Amino acid sequence: MNPIAPGTSIFRHALATRIWHWINAVAIFILIGSGLGISNAHPRLYWGRYGANFDHAWTQLPRFPAWITIPANYNLAISRRWHLLFALVLAFGLLAFMIASLINRHFARNLKLKAADVSPAHLAEDVRDHLNFRFHDADDPGAYNSLQKWSYILTIFVMLPLMILTGLALSPGMDAAWPWLLDLFGGRQSARSIHFITCALIGGFVVIHLTLVILAGAGNELRSMITGRWKVPPTGDRP
Repeated sequence: MNPIAPGTSIFRHALATRIWHWINAVAIFILIGSGLGISNAHPRLYWGRYGANFDHAWTQLPRFPAWITIPANYNLAISRRWHLLFALVLAFGLLAFMIASLINRHFARNLKLKAADVSPAHLAEDVRDHLNFRFHDADDPGAYNSLQKWSYILTIFVMLPLMILTGLALSPGMDAAWPWLLDLFGGRQSARSIHFITCALIGGFVVIHLTLVILAGAGNELRSMITGRWKVPPTGDRP
């Protein structure tokens, strides 16, 4: 494959990917903010089926300041309303994105793992490239690197579905309809703990993702996620 000249505009993100990206960004922001508001009502986490003020908690979360919660004051009822509304946005948005990505072959084209993607030596090389601010392959700049593939696969197929399923397990109505949900996670309190742990992992992914967007050239990356078109940066270019 002949290298693509730096400055060339290539099509990188399909419409379905771009729409889902922005809907998901809003949903995650509101879910985390409202979830922190809910956490402030009872910041202890337990394993098993039961958990109350005098039960043994495996950890206690800090009390989050009002400015990062939704709403920006303590109001458990409103936090729950925001959380439930955007949980639906997240769940149905993910379902629509998965269907669209199967139809337009986004998963098969961009996220399919190859032999190199599971090679420890190649993954270590990919880490070194990132530490040296080399984020794309000069021969195929539009391709996802191994770290991108793994991070998106774990987020789309593991963390987000886990968040949705554990969230459903915290709903008494869903437990009545699907009692196997509680058995799946070992009880309501275990589901709640897994829900918070997964939230922390997604929050970490968001921080790393935004950091890499800035380092890779925020203007170019944002333009590609709005218009779908991305300009190939110069080889070895530093943002």
